[in-house]
Amino acid sequence: MGKRAKEGTCLASLVKMAVPLCQQAERECPRTGPGAKPTIPDWVMAVLIMVAVIKRKKTKSAQYRFLREHRRELGQWLGTDKFPARSTYFDRYRRAHHLFRLAIRLQGEKAIAEGVADATDTAVDKSLLAARGPLWHKSDRQKNRIPEKLRGVDRDSDWGCSQHDGWVQGYSFEVVVSSTKHTTVFPLLASVGTASAKETKTFAEKIDALPDQTQTVSADSGYDSNLLGERIEWTNDGKRTGRRFLCPENRRNTKEQPKGTSVPPRDESHRRRLQRRKHYRSRRGRATYRRRNLTVEPFNEWFKSLFELSDHVWHRGLENNQTQMLAALFAYQLLVRFNHRRGNKNGQIRWILDVL
Repeated sequence: MGKRAKEGTCLASLVKMAVPLCQQAERECPRTGPGAKPTIPDWVMAVLIMVAVIKRKKTKSAQYRFLREHRRELGQWLGTDKFPARSTYFDRYRRAHHLFRLAIRLQGEKAIAEGVADATDTAVDKSLLAARGPLWHKSDRQKNRIPEKLRGVDRDSDWGCSQHDGWVQGYSFEVVVSSTKHTTVFPLLASVGTASAKETKTFAEKIDALPDQTQTVSADSGYDSNLLGERIEWTNDGKRTGRRFLCPENRRNTKEQPKGTSVPPRDESHRRRLQRRKHYRSRRGRATYRRRNLTVEPFNEWFKSLFELSDHVWHRGLENNQTQMLAALFAYQLLVRFNHRRGNKNGQIRWILDVL
C-alpha cells in the first residue's frame, strides 16, 4: 500500500484491531427509524475514516482521494468490495462521531483487560482548540451578522475560556484518562463540543461509564460541583460507592474561616462537600491529585501535537470536528495498544505514525 512493506503491514494491523471494536460499537448503537439500512455498514465507514485520520489527511476531499487510491487493499482488510461514493463519504462523515464515542469507551475497557491501562486513578480535563477562519465576535454573533471581511467564519464555533488556553473561539474536547502511578496514560472516555461547553454538564454524561475499577477522579476547579461529587461518591440510596472526587473548590460568596476553625454543615449536601474538601487537602489526596498534572494535561498537548491540532481544528462545523477528533482519539488508543503489543510499556507512539 505504501513505499515500504513495513508501512502497509503496520496499517493493516491497526485496521485489524479496529474492526471488532467498531463492529461492537455499531451493535450497541444500531440505526433506528424507518428506511432500509445502508449497503455499507457504519463500522466500515468508521474504519475508513479512522484510516484517513491516522494518515493525517486534513480535508475530507484529501481523505476521500487517499481512500479511493487504496480501495483494493482496504477492501481486502475489511472483507468487502463496496466503497462509498464521494457524497456518501462526506454525508456519513458528519454522523460517525456517535459510533466513535462508544468505540473509545469499548477500547478503554479492552485496554484495561489487556493490562495496557490501569484505571484505578483517573483524571478528566477539557482542552480548547481554535476554529478555522476569522474570529466572529459577540456583537456580530448576536445580530447573526457576518461582515464581508469575515467570509469563511465557522458559524458552529463558539467562544470559551480556560486557565491554560485563555479565550479561544472554536471547539473543545474532554477526555478521561488513566492516571494511576507508574502506568501508561490511556484515554478511556471522550467527547467533543464547542469551546463554550460546560464541564459540569459534559462530564456528568460520562460518570456512569467510568470503569468499574476506578477509585479516584481528579479534576480542575472548572468541575467543582456538588452534583458531580455526589454522583461519583454516593449511590442514589445514600451508600458510598468507594470512589473519591478530587477537585479544588471554586470560591463561593462566603466569608473565609480562620485557620484551625471548622464550619458546621448546613445540610447533608454541605456535609458531603466538607468531606470532599478534607480528603482533597489530606496528604494522600494531594499526592493523588498531583498526578493529574503529569497525566491528563500533558496528554492534551501530546494529542494535539500528534494530530496537528495545535494551531486550529481540521474542519469547519461541529459534527465534522466531532468525527475527526474522536476518530483521532480512537486511533491514539489503537497506537498505544499496538505499541504495547510490540513490547513497549509506554505511550510513546510517534514512531508508529512516522512509518505509516
